Amino acid sequence: MIALPETATLLAFLGAGLAVNLTPGADVMFALASGARGGPRAGLAAAAGVSIGCLGHVLLVAFGVAAALRALPGAFEVIRWAGAGYLLFLAWRAWRAPPGVTGEGSTGLAQAFRRGVITNLLNPKVALFILAFLPQFADPARGPVWSQLLSLGALFVATAFVVTGAYGAAGGALRHVLAARGRLLNRIAALVFGGLAVRLAWG
Repeated sequence: MIALPETATLLAFLGAGLAVNLTPGADVMFALASGARGGPRAGLAAAAGVSIGCLGHVLLVAFGVAAALRALPGAFEVIRWAGAGYLLFLAWRAWRAPPGVTGEGSTGLAQAFRRGVITNLLNPKVALFILAFLPQFADPARGPVWSQLLSLGALFVATAFVVTGAYGAAGGALRHVLAARGRLLNRIAALVFGGLAVRLAWG
């Protein structure tokens, strides 16, 4: 049976996930660069690869958290508070980040997809972020945590594909827009990360 958080929590999760995905990170930069070099289809292929890699992290986090709970019931709160600390670190780093974006894309569809999968799977920062982000919105009282994390993770990956795919399809044009708005978008990202951490502290 699939378990989901209550509606208000789910809407908060979707809003936070959308805000996070809209801010320019390595995955967005790769999709943008691929779109600029190989056209909209290459940008979409890169976004699809990134999403598959992200789904791999979701699976590891969901079942890893479930295993931790079986071994130590109090581990859930430890994970959530450690995640809040990591989100605060991300907020601090994003606030201090310089403007401007970089990225080297791929031209072929298969190459863009393959590189998207590999670069995302091998990025420990993605795994850490998902570990910090997803458990905030899970409630052990509403059912199996692993099921909630999988459901939330699937929604996050779907949102990520839509947003990253849109960036990738737009290609070069949005690349210049992001370069011009880099500092503002970094500040928005910092506020999102900080807000998520505060939400947990006041939860």
